[in-house]
Amino acid sequence: MTPLIIGLALVVALLVAVVVDASAAYLRREGLNALADAAALAATDGLQGERAYLTGLGDGLVVDPGSARRYVAEFLITSGAVQRYPDLGWTVEVRGQRVLVRLRASLDLPLRAPGTARRTTVTGSSSAVVTVGG
Repeated sequence: MTPLIIGLALVVALLVAVVVDASAAYLRREGLNALADAAALAATDGLQGERAYLTGLGDGLVVDPGSARRYVAEFLITSGAVQRYPDLGWTVEVRGQRVLVRLRASLDLPLRAPGTARRTTVTGSSSAVVTVGG
């Protein structure tokens, strides 16, 4: 009976470790998704304002990739995301009027199941569209 109880306790401990680690990774991903969403919106909002004040919106709006990257970087720095996630990395891609932001940050897993890495990388992404007109 004792070996069965010990075996069951090990299985339960392993399942708890897997669930806790998966939950931590999920929460980090959701946080990065929300941050990417805010960064993409900040970029498109800045691009709309920049264009409206400098040249007017007109009919065709071309999104400048350099400006989009600048707005995303400014947002991530001023929002404190760079301090919250010290190894935060990001890419900004422009497709027509869409700004796509991808974030990545590492996560130290709270409980490590045997055979798994202590640190993992989590990614999040979001996009926003620059609209013209009302």
